[in-house]
Amino acid sequence: MLRALEAYECDPTVQCITLKGKGKAFCSGGDVKGVICSSGAGHWSFAGAFYRSELILDYLIATYSKPVIALVDGVVMGGGAGLAMHAAFRVVTENTVFAMPEASIGLFPDVGASKFLSKLPGSFGEYLALTGARLDGGEMLACGLASHFVLSKDLPLLEKSVCEGAPLEKSTISDLLNRFAHKPILKENSSFRRLEIINRCFSKPTVEEILSSLKENEVENDGEKKWVKYAIRSMKSASPTSLKITLKSIRGGRAQTMEQCLIHEYTISCHMLRRSMHRDFYEGSRAMLLDKDKKPQWDPPKLELVTDELVDKFFRGLGGVDPYWVDLRLPIRSGQTMARAKI
Repeated sequence: MLRALEAYECDPTVQCITLKGKGKAFCSGGDVKGVICSSGAGHWSFAGAFYRSELILDYLIATYSKPVIALVDGVVMGGGAGLAMHAAFRVVTENTVFAMPEASIGLFPDVGASKFLSKLPGSFGEYLALTGARLDGGEMLACGLASHFVLSKDLPLLEKSVCEGAPLEKSTISDLLNRFAHKPILKENSSFRRLEIINRCFSKPTVEEILSSLKENEVENDGEKKWVKYAIRSMKSASPTSLKITLKSIRGGRAQTMEQCLIHEYTISCHMLRRSMHRDFYEGSRAMLLDKDKKPQWDPPKLELVTDELVDKFFRGLGGVDPYWVDLRLPIRSGQTMARAKI
């Protein structure tokens, strides 16, 4: 896919790119199993090379000189979110389901999530990253993850119109998509309708304080109990180390460029693959994806045992220390496309 996009960008006959899934999902990740197996069977650097290619692909999409349209009709999680969320146009439908549940397997929201989640209103990005909460297409449009909502049945005609349109510049594509777009009604129990409470809870300085604030709101607001209970349960079952890394990553991303976000995410991923500081990614993948006993044994097992010093180490590279460590070097892009990535 990386090589194809590079070729299309230089091809004068290609005016825009459309990304879509094959089947019922856009892309639900699925790369984690491969990463774990390749790392376990060989060396952690094999999986590191995979992550490097994945992040370079995400960066290419984010800085692409031609319009990219992601047609997200179905589940989009993990690596799939990295492909879709960096596209210039992100079209969702009534079938779309989005989530970033990486902390539940001892990982953290990567593929540029520290950029696209940190840009969401208030502390909604922290909420999605720490709880792995799911959003439907209407919620994605409301919070800004999606640019357009189109009915699934209209996608074939939309694609046909894109193929027949000329010239395909951003303004003409935007006008075309607007002709197919709908404004869905946000469901009554949507978490985005609870943004005031989410901001109050998830703006707290630490994961411990966020959990404490959620518990207080669980008691005070009977009508809010369902989503609060889910948030508390999700965070309590996730890797304590991953939760703290996630919070630092998302908040750091607000002040970083796209390039800086991808570089710090790659650094964290390599540390997790090396297993020198903890093994939660491997343990979480075993419990949730491989053996499926749903009983991961996190180490450390409690938030209060995860120190700031440990978390900070995940953000520091090991160039010159580990002979297999390769820093992420992103391709040089033109000034015009770089500007998009820095937004």
